[in-house]
Amino acid sequence: MKPRAVLAPLVAGSTWRRGVFLLLGGVLVLPYVLLAVAFAQLLTQSDAPRPLVLALLLVAATIATVPVFLDGPRALEIAAARALLGVDLPDPAPGHAVDRETRLRSALWIGLHLVSGGLVVAALFSAVPMALAFIGQQFGLGTPMTSADRFGPFDGRDTGWLTLTGIVVLVTLGYAVAGLGALAVSMAPVLLGPAQAERIAALEARTTRLAERNRLARELHDSVGHALTVATLQAGAARELLDRDPEFVRRALGAIEEAGRSAMDDLDHVLGLLREPDGRQAAPVPQRTLADLDRLVADTRVAGLPVDARCTGDPADLPAVVSREGYRIVQEGLTNAARYGRGPATLRLGVHSDALELELDNAMARRRRGDPTRGGRGWGDPRRGGRGLDGMRERVLLLGGRLTVGPDGDRWRIRVRLPFEGTR
Repeated sequence: MKPRAVLAPLVAGSTWRRGVFLLLGGVLVLPYVLLAVAFAQLLTQSDAPRPLVLALLLVAATIATVPVFLDGPRALEIAAARALLGVDLPDPAPGHAVDRETRLRSALWIGLHLVSGGLVVAALFSAVPMALAFIGQQFGLGTPMTSADRFGPFDGRDTGWLTLTGIVVLVTLGYAVAGLGALAVSMAPVLLGPAQAERIAALEARTTRLAERNRLARELHDSVGHALTVATLQAGAARELLDRDPEFVRRALGAIEEAGRSAMDDLDHVLGLLREPDGRQAAPVPQRTLADLDRLVADTRVAGLPVDARCTGDPADLPAVVSREGYRIVQEGLTNAARYGRGPATLRLGVHSDALELELDNAMARRRRGDPTRGGRGWGDPRRGGRGLDGMRERVLLLGGRLTVGPDGDRWRIRVRLPFEGTR
């Protein structure tokens, strides 16, 4: 083993931080030591009535022990372990009662921290001065202790051996601190780890955050993707007709402007949610629902895709969440139809007493390149977008609905059923 590796624990920054953590335990144990010494003197040397001293001892022991089982000291120990030991421990979950097992584990950790810290402080105040005195003897800095006739097997004239002993004591103390610190690092997750209720709360919070992230990703994909599709199609058509049909170009630019403004509103809404730590925003932007279906269909037609849309029932009767998710599903379907399809798209929407049913289909465009043996028997496959269909499935799954999507002959067909009984 290389000397550098042997000396690494003595000079590592982590060892010094762990030593500070142990010293913190030594500082905290001092009142307990003073209290124990005071009562020992009262019991052995004082003329005070023994029953009174024992009663006071019982009260003092209760006052000294109870804080070890409280939530506050546990939170402080977690913060100290995270800052000084470098252990990744979660904060105690607010609002969740700590069970008895967790309190016992925490009390055991605090007790070990106080004992180990007390030992380190005792070593610093005893072994370190003795070691320095031994080393100082080598340089003629004698002390009454080292100048005595005998000190164990050595006397005041064995300066070399005393110096070596002092160095060994200091090095041993350094390794002892490093070892105790490493032991504390390995034991902290076991004794200060979260309770079962806290773990469940952390998992629920993580699931909520992931679900919110997925929802925001779907919102961005659907709204911005739709706007970019409209803008791209309109820009391409305007470029082709720039010299022949200025009026069409004017309408195309207006559609691009409207699509960009709509996408910016949705983007501001999502960014507002991301900026707020609790997931709220100061000025919420109203979300589009199936009540805005006519405008969505009109924008799609302006983008160059004819849409035959028919609605049975009143979308205003739908619960807000079903109407909102249904709008996004239709938007994504029309976006894919404009990007990958050919010819007019057919949209059928039915609002029933217990469910929303929608069907969207259009012809798939022929492939221009590649082997036409895959993906709809030689027709363009909207599934190459990937995330859009994944977003549809997630929306339908969250509402407990049913989604059927795929090629049907030479057409791409989407069927969705979203139940809403009990969601009002």
